[in-house]
Amino acid sequence: MASKPRIYTRTGDDGTTGLGSGARVRKDSLRIDAYGTVDELNCALGVALAAGPDAALIDPVRKIQRDLFVLGADLCVPEQTGRPDALRMPEEAAAELEALIDRLDAELDPLRNFILPGGTPAAAHFHLARTICRRAERKLVLLNGAEPIGPRLIRYLNRLSDLLFVLARVENARRGQTEITWDGRS
Repeated sequence: MASKPRIYTRTGDDGTTGLGSGARVRKDSLRIDAYGTVDELNCALGVALAAGPDAALIDPVRKIQRDLFVLGADLCVPEQTGRPDALRMPEEAAAELEALIDRLDAELDPLRNFILPGGTPAAAHFHLARTICRRAERKLVLLNGAEPIGPRLIRYLNRLSDLLFVLARVENARRGQTEITWDGRS
């Protein structure tokens, strides 16, 4: 009987990690920070799902989680390596998010004020995921300034943060939770 491999490899004990290209980089590199933040975003979506959102939102969020794995894999193999077998985020991924945003936003009243993040537990987690998504987007912009990553990745995260805002609002609306607006005063 084959033995189960260990979860630890000890190869990162020197503060480096391996990319999908085989290269080793410091764990605090821009690239590792970027896809680590994408991983954090994926975890935040898992927490939002664990909070029990409206059942019709579960499958779209699971698809987003799978897309984020693809995005992370894309980041893990730098485009400069020219590996044709590397997993890449499809160009149409952002357009798919736009279609979902349009469909869900049609259910909502127009925004007239800023809203305070919160509402149901799932909506609050979608709001938190939105802020992590924005941070991930900033990390990718920073990385792209140092080495090219392809505009489709930044575009996807930009649309995803918009979708997460809409998901929070839809979750609250479907649960009858009134949104608290900010009136411009402290």
